[in-house]
Amino acid sequence: MTDGSATNDGQRFDRLPATPADREVEGRASRREVLDWWDERFGVPPETFEDFSLWEKGKGKIWLLRGDLASPVDVEALGMTFLRTRQKHWKPTMNAVQRFGAEATRNVVELTREQARRFARGDDQELDWDGDWGYLVVTHDLAGGEAPLGVGLYVHGELRSPVPKGRQRDL
Repeated sequence: MTDGSATNDGQRFDRLPATPADREVEGRASRREVLDWWDERFGVPPETFEDFSLWEKGKGKIWLLRGDLASPVDVEALGMTFLRTRQKHWKPTMNAVQRFGAEATRNVVELTREQARRFARGDDQELDWDGDWGYLVVTHDLAGGEAPLGVGLYVHGELRSPVPKGRQRDL
């Protein structure tokens, strides 16, 4: 009989294993894989997250916590949602991009004022972008610096705005 620690349980948080070799739950991302993904996709160096622990609750819902706790943890929420895995393309959350997107050096698109307004409203828009397709850090110049607005999805010449309805704004 096992204690259930090697299975995915949607009612608790389990710390991500440090490396793929440490994985006990099939399909669970490792800390190294998550940090490598942020580095490869956005140029956010792994050291950015050294004071944070990474957790999975449910299948592929990765959460980030400043500090650490003993694993597993039976609570409703822990830190902030950070990344969706266990799908074809991993997706960073809006919160994660707003918090760490300023560190990004790759796959960052800066929008004009009108484009930023459309993005904040949740509108998709045509965009001439010569970078990678997929999820981008969407920024806008604010007070002389690039401020991350959130995560956008760029495909087929279109920037899609996955801003959640409750966070959409008409600016």
